[in-house]
Amino acid sequence: MESYEILWNNTLKTLENTVSTVSYSTYVSILTPVDLKGNKIVLCVPTEFFATHIAKSLADKIRAALIDSKSGVTDFELYVGKNKEDYLKQVRLTSADSPQGSPINPAFTFDSFVVGPSNEYIFAAGKAVAENPGESYNPLFIYGGTGLGKTHILMAIANYIKLHNPSLNVLYATCEQFTNQLIESISRGANKGSEFRGRYRNVDVLLIDDVQFLAKKESTQMEFFHTFNELVLQNKQIVLTSDRSPSEIELLEDRLKTRFEGGLLADVQPPDLETRIAILKKKAEEKKCLVDIKVLTYLAETGGEDIRTLIGKLTKVIFFSKLHEKAITADLAAEALKESASNVQEEIKADDIIKCVCDFYKINKNDLLGKTRKKEVVEPRQICMYLIDDLMSLPLVTIGQKMGGRDHTTVMYARDKVRELIKTSRKIEVEVNDLKNMILKK
Repeated sequence: MESYEILWNNTLKTLENTVSTVSYSTYVSILTPVDLKGNKIVLCVPTEFFATHIAKSLADKIRAALIDSKSGVTDFELYVGKNKEDYLKQVRLTSADSPQGSPINPAFTFDSFVVGPSNEYIFAAGKAVAENPGESYNPLFIYGGTGLGKTHILMAIANYIKLHNPSLNVLYATCEQFTNQLIESISRGANKGSEFRGRYRNVDVLLIDDVQFLAKKESTQMEFFHTFNELVLQNKQIVLTSDRSPSEIELLEDRLKTRFEGGLLADVQPPDLETRIAILKKKAEEKKCLVDIKVLTYLAETGGEDIRTLIGKLTKVIFFSKLHEKAITADLAAEALKESASNVQEEIKADDIIKCVCDFYKINKNDLLGKTRKKEVVEPRQICMYLIDDLMSLPLVTIGQKMGGRDHTTVMYARDKVRELIKTSRKIEVEVNDLKNMILKK
């Protein structure tokens, strides 16, 4: 037995006592250790749905259990695949193409990307860059909310170039990875610093995900600034993604903002109903599962606008259907998703959401739950009610009670108003997404 397998078996003993029985049997028990990378254990998970839930709701508990083992392993990463053999195969395939970067998923291509009115702009821009790297739009800066296809486009660019221009050196990495590797290089001396710079500056195409995380990191911003300049001077292609436009990234140096804005800014919007249905239909076909259009429509209408969430719910429904050996109907889908919502509620409490909102907007809890009509309180209060409804799926009457004894019609008004604000105000969309991330990471 490998050392990481022994480590994981010991970790499981701790997790049995720290997570709910439902969460353990549904999510934790399906994890399989496949590798050890420094202080990280790599855990294989069968589907994106399970990976998303584990990353959002169980990550901190898994890390705490790993730390408790006192083995030196303090973190983990998830690999979506069938088994260890799949993982090792993927490592072999990607190691030569993206050294020290992140693996490029071969399934993320332009052909597998469902194009609709909300994303046709980023699709066209990504395709143009892939066909003529360094010539069309440099940099290409793609921004929009989470789960809308930004990473898919990045990897589609990488896969297209590897197929049509295999001589070009393509590197895909997350901003977090760039930062961590920079920190490691600084701590290990000058030689590692030179190695780090060579890794990111001797490429033909650099793809960086989630550059909003450059904010507040002064040394990382300086290094990225020089890397950016070096590549642009050599006509090397740079593609960046973010959850907001450069001008909206707080504590980002102006010199970086102006350079990010010097190329093409491509905004991706939440998909309309028809596009959501088309995406779900394509994913069902990929899973070789026939799902009636009525069920797909039901999922698209009730599942929100986050594509990752939608696909996760489809996966949940398919899994539920196979588990109970029942045909996929709208009623079965509703039953499957109701069960899923109850599992999430085990991890999230209304008080946690209220506290996060108060901390985020720097307001007093008594004011939030009270009757003051000050604008600086009313809007956070409405956002709080929206978040409780969105993340917990509680009855409106119950939400009203938790929000200071308010009527259910007040909750309904607040929820609907925030939904509209998310569509029309980039500021509100960003704030709501940031709050969701804070809540789900707790």
